[in-house]
Amino acid sequence: MNSSATCLITGGAGFIGSHLTETLLNQGHRVIVVDDLSTGQAENLSAVMGHERLEYIQGTVEDDELVSSVVERADRVYHLAAAVGVALIAKQPIQTIERNIYPTQLILDRLGKRAAKGDHVPTFIASTSEVYGKNPKATWMEEDDLVFGATTRPRWSYGVSKAIDEFLALAHNKDYGLPVVVGRFFNVVGPRQTGAYGMVLPRFVEAAIRGESLVVHDDGAQVRCFAHVGDVISAVVSLVDTPSAAGRVYNIGSDVPVSILELAQRVIARVNPAAKIEFTSYADAYDESFEDIRRRVPVLTRIREAIDYQPHKDLDAIIDSVADYQRGSV
Repeated sequence: MNSSATCLITGGAGFIGSHLTETLLNQGHRVIVVDDLSTGQAENLSAVMGHERLEYIQGTVEDDELVSSVVERADRVYHLAAAVGVALIAKQPIQTIERNIYPTQLILDRLGKRAAKGDHVPTFIASTSEVYGKNPKATWMEEDDLVFGATTRPRWSYGVSKAIDEFLALAHNKDYGLPVVVGRFFNVVGPRQTGAYGMVLPRFVEAAIRGESLVVHDDGAQVRCFAHVGDVISAVVSLVDTPSAAGRVYNIGSDVPVSILELAQRVIARVNPAAKIEFTSYADAYDESFEDIRRRVPVLTRIREAIDYQPHKDLDAIIDSVADYQRGSV
């Protein structure tokens, strides 16, 4: 990317978006952040708010006029704005579907029109491991089938709506030559992430710091992989700046599995050895319609081949970074 690029980040006041904003500013770029603060927080940008190369707009990417204006000025687009977290999805399925699909359609429509005129804007569309649904494979590759549960289970609305985003993005690449990259995030964690929407690691760390029980859903045998936000941001920037990566989908995260019970035990060991673990049912945590995924582990071959992706922070370092941040915040 040239040194004077203007980068648009939707959801730039969110957990991942704020880290991306700082990274791009540090690289010398101009950044336009659009965020409606529905799940993001302006405080996440406190270190850079007022920066001469940052334009912060509190607004929604459901606003056609606003989207048209900011997309026209962008040399790079990073679309991160979306509904966030399993807890929010279970409670607000209509909002989840609308907020995931409509803004993506607006943004891609404007980018497609620019591309049709020969103005090709490198673009990143944030997706999620949720699109794999409950595919029974032990590890997931980008070309694997998407396996969703019944429409009576609201949680699947998130994965399905993000899958529509992916279809839209890839169609714009095929029809207009838009250089778009789709990134499926797998449990991105780190400083500034809140446990308010069901994110497990910040929730565990906060409980341990407060001396409260770490609440594990079901039996805790669910398997996940956790990646530090700094490693993920580096991957996002590299993918968008790699022309050969365009028009493809990439798993982004860690491929080192850990059970949720083991995660709780490691948080206790590193943060507060006196803390205890408490188990609860999904019905009590969410509602009777909730359905979970037992194992979620990505294959990272494609992203390694594309940009030589190598995460630098292991799980212990990630836990420490979240705890250090929360101790400074609480």
